[in-house]
Amino acid sequence: MTAKDNTTLVRTLYDAYNNHQSDPAWFDKAAAIVAEDFEGINPRGVTRRGPEGLNTHMALWVTAFRESNIEVTNVFSTRDQSIVEFIGRGIHTGPLPGPSGDIPPTGQSAEVRFCEVFRFRKGKIVSIHTYYDALDLMRQLGVRSF
Repeated sequence: MTAKDNTTLVRTLYDAYNNHQSDPAWFDKAAAIVAEDFEGINPRGVTRRGPEGLNTHMALWVTAFRESNIEVTNVFSTRDQSIVEFIGRGIHTGPLPGPSGDIPPTGQSAEVRFCEVFRFRKGKIVSIHTYYDALDLMRQLGVRSF
């Protein structure tokens, strides 16, 4: 695959997320581009595997921030990797899993900068490592301990 192909794949994933409110097949479109042995790793080191793991990860954000969206601000791709910077925006309207249990909805707006590192194999996403400032997110939500 080319760097351009990989850029297209990651943009497809973010476009699918941004359509979660209007397109009932949004997750199927996202799952179609990940490998069966996919691994998604979050900042706490939690690994989610396969398309089901991607579903769990994306559902977490959709549940906590139902009307959220993503603005991709930078994509750098090679033949086997992409690095994406984006801003996630939304209002905290549902439970958000935290290390000490669910954080109940606060009704607060949040704007969080993320960085994700993707690896590809045979036209599919095989891994995503996600990085963001969880402490800043908690501050924006008004959460004192988590």
